[in-house]
Amino acid sequence: MNASQEVTERDREFLRGCVGLADEALTAGDEPFGSLLVDESGTIRFRDRNRVKDGDATRHPEFEIARWAAENLSPRERRTSVVYTSGEHCPMCSAAHAWVGLGRIVYASSAEQLVAWRRSWGFDAGPVAALPIRTVAPGIPVAGPDPSLAEEVRALHARMLGVRLDG
Repeated sequence: MNASQEVTERDREFLRGCVGLADEALTAGDEPFGSLLVDESGTIRFRDRNRVKDGDATRHPEFEIARWAAENLSPRERRTSVVYTSGEHCPMCSAAHAWVGLGRIVYASSAEQLVAWRRSWGFDAGPVAALPIRTVAPGIPVAGPDPSLAEEVRALHARMLGVRLDG
Protein backbone atom coordinates (compact mmCIF):
# COMPACT_ATOMS: atom_id res chain seq x y z
CA MET A 1 0.00 0.00 0.00
CA ASN A 2 1.27 3.48 -0.85
CA ALA A 3 1.60 6.01 1.93
CA SER A 4 -0.03 9.39 1.58
CA GLN A 5 1.95 12.00 -0.24
CA GLU A 6 1.98 15.68 0.53
CA VAL A 7 -0.06 18.13 -1.53
CA THR A 8 2.46 20.47 -3.14
CA GLU A 9 1.95 24.10 -4.09
CA ARG A 10 1.83 23.01 -7.76
CA ASP A 11 -0.86 20.48 -6.85
CA ARG A 12 -2.79 23.19 -5.01
CA GLU A 13 -2.95 25.32 -8.17
CA PHE A 14 -4.60 22.48 -10.08
CA LEU A 15 -6.89 21.73 -7.11
CA ARG A 16 -8.07 25.35 -7.17
CA GLY A 17 -9.22 24.71 -10.74
CA CYS A 18 -11.13 21.65 -9.54
CA VAL A 19 -12.88 23.65 -6.83
CA GLY A 20 -13.81 26.17 -9.52
CA LEU A 21 -15.32 23.36 -11.61
CA ALA A 22 -17.20 22.13 -8.54
CA ASP A 23 -18.64 25.63 -8.09
CA GLU A 24 -19.59 25.64 -11.79
CA ALA A 25 -21.38 22.30 -11.32
CA LEU A 26 -23.30 23.62 -8.33
CA THR A 27 -24.27 26.79 -10.21
CA ALA A 28 -25.61 24.55 -13.01
CA GLY A 29 -27.79 22.67 -10.48
CA ASP A 30 -25.49 19.69 -10.08
CA GLU A 31 -23.50 18.23 -7.20
CA PRO A 32 -20.27 20.17 -6.54
CA PHE A 33 -17.45 18.03 -7.90
CA GLY A 34 -14.81 18.93 -10.48
CA SER A 35 -11.70 17.20 -11.83
CA LEU A 36 -8.70 17.71 -14.09
CA LEU A 37 -6.40 15.29 -15.92
CA VAL A 38 -2.88 16.73 -16.15
CA ASP A 39 -0.06 15.17 -18.15
CA GLU A 40 3.53 14.88 -16.97
CA SER A 41 4.46 18.24 -18.54
CA GLY A 42 1.71 20.03 -16.58
CA THR A 43 -0.74 20.41 -19.47
CA ILE A 44 -4.41 19.99 -18.64
CA ARG A 45 -5.60 17.30 -21.05
CA PHE A 46 -9.21 16.94 -19.86
CA ARG A 47 -11.50 18.72 -17.42
CA ASP A 48 -15.03 18.01 -16.30
CA ARG A 49 -17.55 18.51 -13.53
CA ASN A 50 -20.38 16.43 -12.12
CA ARG A 51 -23.28 15.92 -14.53
CA VAL A 52 -25.59 13.68 -12.48
CA LYS A 53 -28.60 16.02 -12.22
CA ASP A 54 -30.37 14.43 -15.20
CA GLY A 55 -30.52 11.00 -13.57
CA ASP A 56 -27.31 9.20 -14.59
CA ALA A 57 -25.51 8.86 -11.24
CA THR A 58 -22.36 7.57 -12.99
CA ARG A 59 -21.61 10.94 -14.64
CA HIS A 60 -18.82 11.77 -12.19
CA PRO A 61 -15.91 13.78 -13.63
CA GLU A 62 -13.37 11.20 -12.44
CA PHE A 63 -15.21 8.45 -14.33
CA GLU A 64 -15.36 10.65 -17.44
CA ILE A 65 -11.60 11.21 -17.14
CA ALA A 66 -11.02 7.45 -17.07
CA ARG A 67 -13.19 6.97 -20.17
CA TRP A 68 -11.50 9.80 -22.03
CA ALA A 69 -8.00 8.64 -21.08
CA ALA A 70 -8.70 5.07 -22.21
CA GLU A 71 -9.72 6.36 -25.64
CA ASN A 72 -7.14 9.11 -26.09
CA LEU A 73 -3.93 8.34 -24.20
CA SER A 74 -1.32 5.63 -24.47
CA PRO A 75 -0.77 3.38 -21.44
CA ARG A 76 2.43 5.32 -20.66
CA GLU A 77 0.65 8.68 -20.88
CA ARG A 78 -2.07 7.41 -18.55
CA ARG A 79 0.45 6.06 -16.05
CA THR A 80 2.39 9.35 -15.89
CA SER A 81 -0.65 11.62 -15.62
CA VAL A 82 -2.18 13.04 -12.46
CA VAL A 83 -5.89 13.33 -11.70
CA TYR A 84 -6.80 16.31 -9.54
CA THR A 85 -10.24 16.41 -7.99
CA SER A 86 -12.26 18.48 -5.57
CA GLY A 87 -13.40 15.37 -3.69
CA GLU A 88 -11.78 11.99 -3.19
CA HIS A 89 -12.89 9.40 -5.75
CA CYS A 90 -15.88 7.22 -4.90
CA PRO A 91 -15.37 3.44 -5.23
CA MET A 92 -16.72 3.44 -8.82
CA CYS A 93 -14.29 6.14 -9.90
CA SER A 94 -11.36 4.62 -7.98
CA ALA A 95 -11.93 1.31 -9.76
CA ALA A 96 -12.22 2.98 -13.19
CA HIS A 97 -9.03 4.92 -12.50
CA ALA A 98 -7.16 1.72 -11.60
CA TRP A 99 -8.54 -0.35 -14.48
CA VAL A 100 -7.53 2.31 -17.02
CA GLY A 101 -4.06 2.61 -15.48
CA LEU A 102 -4.04 6.28 -14.55
CA GLY A 103 -1.34 7.66 -12.25
CA ARG A 104 -1.41 9.69 -9.06
CA ILE A 105 -4.61 11.16 -7.57
CA VAL A 106 -4.66 14.43 -5.61
CA TYR A 107 -7.85 15.56 -3.88
CA ALA A 108 -8.94 18.67 -1.99
CA SER A 109 -11.38 16.93 0.38
CA SER A 110 -11.66 13.31 1.46
CA ALA A 111 -14.62 10.95 1.33
CA GLU A 112 -14.36 10.68 5.12
CA GLN A 113 -14.73 14.46 5.43
CA LEU A 114 -17.75 14.51 3.12
CA VAL A 115 -19.51 11.80 5.10
CA ALA A 116 -18.78 13.61 8.38
CA TRP A 117 -20.07 16.93 7.00
CA ARG A 118 -23.26 15.37 5.67
CA ARG A 119 -23.96 13.54 8.94
CA SER A 120 -23.29 16.66 11.02
CA TRP A 121 -25.89 18.47 8.92
CA GLY A 122 -28.48 15.69 9.37
CA PHE A 123 -28.08 13.99 5.97
CA ASP A 124 -27.19 10.39 5.22
CA ALA A 125 -23.82 9.45 3.80
CA GLY A 126 -25.16 8.37 0.40
CA PRO A 127 -26.03 5.10 -1.33
CA VAL A 128 -22.44 3.77 -1.73
CA ALA A 129 -19.85 3.18 0.99
CA ALA A 130 -17.32 6.00 1.12
CA LEU A 131 -14.25 3.81 0.81
CA PRO A 132 -10.85 5.49 0.55
CA ILE A 133 -9.07 5.22 -2.79
CA ARG A 134 -6.35 3.12 -1.11
CA THR A 135 -8.96 0.49 -0.14
CA VAL A 136 -10.35 0.15 -3.67
CA ALA A 137 -7.13 0.69 -5.63
CA PRO A 138 -4.19 0.21 -3.26
CA GLY A 139 -1.51 0.62 -5.93
CA ILE A 140 -2.36 4.22 -6.79
CA PRO A 141 -0.35 6.99 -5.11
CA VAL A 142 -2.63 9.59 -3.53
CA ALA A 143 -2.29 12.97 -1.84
CA GLY A 144 -4.95 14.80 0.09
CA PRO A 145 -6.94 16.23 1.59
CA ASP A 146 -5.71 19.80 1.45
CA PRO A 147 -6.99 21.63 4.58
CA SER A 148 -7.29 25.08 3.01
CA LEU A 149 -9.26 23.88 -0.01
CA ALA A 150 -11.30 21.31 1.92
CA GLU A 151 -13.02 24.20 3.70
CA GLU A 152 -14.03 25.67 0.33
CA VAL A 153 -15.41 22.29 -0.76
CA ARG A 154 -17.30 22.02 2.54
CA ALA A 155 -18.92 25.40 1.85
CA LEU A 156 -20.02 24.24 -1.63
CA HIS A 157 -21.66 21.10 -0.20
CA ALA A 158 -23.35 23.17 2.52
CA ARG A 159 -24.71 25.50 -0.17
CA MET A 160 -26.01 22.54 -2.19
CA LEU A 161 -27.85 21.20 0.85
CA GLY A 162 -29.10 24.59 2.05
CA VAL A 163 -27.02 24.44 5.21
CA ARG A 164 -25.93 27.69 6.80
CA LEU A 165 -22.33 27.67 8.00
CA ASP A 166 -21.50 29.90 10.95
CA GLY A 167 -18.25 31.77 10.92
